[in-house]
Amino acid sequence: MKILRKIDLFQKEIDALRLMEGGMLEQIKDYYRVGLTWTSNALEGNSLTESETKVLLEDGLTVGGKPIRDVFEAVDHARAYDFMFSVFGNRCIDEYTVLRMHELFYQNIEPEYAGRYRDMRVIITGSRYPVAAPEKIAGEMGRLCEWIQKERDRYHPVEFAAQLHKRFVFIHPFKDGNGRVARLLMNLALIQDGYLPVIVPPVLRLDYVSLLERAHRDDGDFTEFIAERELESQKEILRLFQIPFPREGQNMDQSPTLQ
Repeated sequence: MKILRKIDLFQKEIDALRLMEGGMLEQIKDYYRVGLTWTSNALEGNSLTESETKVLLEDGLTVGGKPIRDVFEAVDHARAYDFMFSVFGNRCIDEYTVLRMHELFYQNIEPEYAGRYRDMRVIITGSRYPVAAPEKIAGEMGRLCEWIQKERDRYHPVEFAAQLHKRFVFIHPFKDGNGRVARLLMNLALIQDGYLPVIVPPVLRLDYVSLLERAHRDDGDFTEFIAERELESQKEILRLFQIPFPREGQNMDQSPTLQ
């Protein structure tokens, strides 16, 4: 996939910045915390704006006139996000990680279902495909975790992250919050391998949902969509550091960031 080669080119510049170490890691964590929380919730219909999310998370100020659920979704998504960064150094994604992420996100919405697989059948609005029956979820999740452990290194890191997102969503193990946990898991996989988090803005929701639905038959376009979002994250960070974008054919030993 051509875009993966371009991402690899940009990643050499990102790696040179040592973003996943020390104080730089804290800056990256803080930089994406509001944006990823706001966009991930907005994709699912949360009414908070980006500014309201920022005030809530960074200043601790309440947002008047908003449903309490929307407030809980923002505050607790940020807690799950913080957990994501607390475990990224292990390069491990297991069942505990999945359940804990959901528990943190869902703890104030429906405590009895937080960090627990659903015990009811669900139909996904707008999808023609079934998700796992309740009695099969534990087995499907076990196979997913086994796939992560055994097959991860066979994929490009961005391709793996997209695959993880897709496979998790198709199981749909929780009563609610599956999309948000899927995006957190995808980003955990990315930062574990030194890549930047992917943000899917609400303006791209239709493309995102339709490509994910199409991925039941062919996941190539969905993988490319996620790769495009990763490339945008890379470009944004290089712009912030005022580093010229690398060009194909450029000798990376002559890169400005390496001198």
